[in-house]
Amino acid sequence: MILVFKHFFYKNYVGLSLWPFIILKHDTLKNDKDLINHEKIHLRQQRELLIIPFYVLYVFEWAIRSLYYLDTYKAYQNLSFEREAYRNEHKPDYLENRRPYTFMKYFFYK
Repeated sequence: MILVFKHFFYKNYVGLSLWPFIILKHDTLKNDKDLINHEKIHLRQQRELLIIPFYVLYVFEWAIRSLYYLDTYKAYQNLSFEREAYRNEHKPDYLENRRPYTFMKYFFYK
């Protein structure tokens, strides 16, 4: 289910997945196939990690990478969950062929 809350987002962020919802900054973003696919990849990640552990791991990895890079945005860009989603958001059939826990290969691999 896709929801739109324009006052929910910080700076350049335009989409967010909070199981089972995709939340967007603007209604027009519903037509952005890459963004929707990106967020659906996150929903799959959340489901396979049973939702709460996904958020715990996401925040933990972000905190560690923030200390490593000394830059919170660069840390966000290098999260294993985000790297998987960004690298595959342009592939409309990605989720049909994706293996479970694929984000793990992005944890150490660049």
